Amino acid sequence: MKRVEANDPAAMRQMGFYRNQEGDYDGAFEYWTRAAGLGDLGAHYELSVMYRKGHGVEKDKKKEVYHLEKAAIGGGPFARHNLGVKEHENGRPDRAVIHWIIAAKLGYDESMKTVKEGFMFGFVSKEDFAAALRGHQAAVDATKSPQREEAEVALSQHREAAEAARKDRVK
Repeated sequence: MKRVEANDPAAMRQMGFYRNQEGDYDGAFEYWTRAAGLGDLGAHYELSVMYRKGHGVEKDKKKEVYHLEKAAIGGGPFARHNLGVKEHENGRPDRAVIHWIIAAKLGYDESMKTVKEGFMFGFVSKEDFAAALRGHQAAVDATKSPQREEAEVALSQHREAAEAARKDRVK
């Protein structure tokens, strides 16, 4: 709570998640609006979801897109992908492809799959597909490190141990 009182946007975004999980959409909206006002991209994305679903607010496509654009401009791959979906829904597949390529180059797997499908159906050029694939691979490679690999092994071992313990209890 101290971080929220200190106007930490990440703490406000997290409080928004807690409120949202509790079904307190008004509280979530308040925290996410404050965090977005301080430039938190994740809060902008969550506000876009609220406006799309109508949780705690009236559905509003313009506000949804506004918050998606804010998050996408800041480098949010999920928001960029969803902007592509909106463009596609609005009959602008050329603009949709651009958003999906950008999101793929940010390492977002779902966008890479969408670009691949676009290539297979002839909506994405071979050059654009190749560029997206290279960018996606570079983004994925940039997230690799020995520490991350060690953590993944440890997490996998922990999950296996937990699953074995669960099976022992069921017997």
